[in-house]
Amino acid sequence: MKREEMMVACCGDLSGKVRGKAFPLAQMDKRLRRGVGWTPTNVQITCFDAIAESPFGSLGDLMLIPDPSTCVSFESEEGAPKENFVLGNIRYTDGRPWEFCTRSILEAALQRLQSVAGVTLYGAFEHEFQLKHRLGDLGKAFTLGGFQEERHFCEAIIAAMRAAGVTPDTILKEFGAGQFEVTMGPQRGVTIADHSLITRELVGLVARELSYEPTFTPIRDPAGVGNGVHVHMSMLDSAGDPVTYDPNGKHELSDVAGKFVAGILKYLDSIIAITAPSVVSYLRLTPHRWSAAFNNLGFRDREASVRICPVSDISDIARAAQFNFEFRAADATANPHLALAAIVHAGVQGIEEGLPVPEATQEDLSLLSPEALAARGYVRLPQTLEAALQRFKDDATVCSWFPEGFADVYVKHKEGEIGYLAGKTQAEVCAAYESVY
Repeated sequence: MKREEMMVACCGDLSGKVRGKAFPLAQMDKRLRRGVGWTPTNVQITCFDAIAESPFGSLGDLMLIPDPSTCVSFESEEGAPKENFVLGNIRYTDGRPWEFCTRSILEAALQRLQSVAGVTLYGAFEHEFQLKHRLGDLGKAFTLGGFQEERHFCEAIIAAMRAAGVTPDTILKEFGAGQFEVTMGPQRGVTIADHSLITRELVGLVARELSYEPTFTPIRDPAGVGNGVHVHMSMLDSAGDPVTYDPNGKHELSDVAGKFVAGILKYLDSIIAITAPSVVSYLRLTPHRWSAAFNNLGFRDREASVRICPVSDISDIARAAQFNFEFRAADATANPHLALAAIVHAGVQGIEEGLPVPEATQEDLSLLSPEALAARGYVRLPQTLEAALQRFKDDATVCSWFPEGFADVYVKHKEGEIGYLAGKTQAEVCAAYESVY
């Protein structure tokens, strides 16, 4: 049977899913100029393939324009069909960015950071996931044996990342049953989120070739471990030199980085509906899960929402180049472009407001009363998606960062997701998310 090689033009949507249209690869040059047709109401397709309330109805036409710098071409084995896909931006037919294009939203946030602070974001995502056929494993956390049993899978992921232009960093057997973590090298600007999205898709592609089923769901079982997404960030000046580290700064953060971190923490409870946007996200964001439950800064503390990461004094890389901080209140139900945009906007707001660098906690905040937390400037993060959405839409400052109408559409999208789950038990809700992420 004859085949013709195809390319899929893709975008990440509000549900964190990657959706797109395929066209003959021979048309690539034409599609770079003209794109492929897209429909506004597609933005309201939830992770469960229901359409949430949409202001667009059946009206309107858009174009998804591929960005050739994101093109991925991967051949799993000799003779197998190539997997080709490319990320792009959704635009009006006259070329203007569409207000609900998540990649364009991130580009605008990064432009704001450059305009306000004169710096470029430099960073990378880390992803945790589980292999369903390994969920009964015990005694293999971080073990050589646990890695060896899936060496072929792990090495295939690293090869796929490198072939796609993503710099591989590490892959390991994580703590949970059947759990692995894959990390990538840092990049600048929008490429940070591009590589996150590409890596997630490559894990799925390699897994399917092996007849494996991975899941990136935030939590399969409230009694078990969760799967998080960690975003490492630092900043570069116009010459490409690192500007996050200051040996004389509080916690060794530079002035610009300290204000950026303070902004993230001030607005965290209002943006978490974007960075951890599923119903089950809030089963994971609880104390003592090595995730995040409060808007706190931690010095090498893996329960802090923002963690100042360690540097190695014996490394051949300069201390300033190693120095970075990590955002931990996120998971893979979030669109990486949209999540990073929210984080960047919050950080820039902190710079504009001149916020002081917060103290780094070194205690269990869950033991403090709400009054004691408030006295020290801490809040317990929302404990349900509904509460998180309420804080998001009630925060006029946060909503103003996004294009007009975005907040209302986003909340309706998530309400549609919540509505799909109505009447289900906690176990059924967990199973639903496990099946789609």
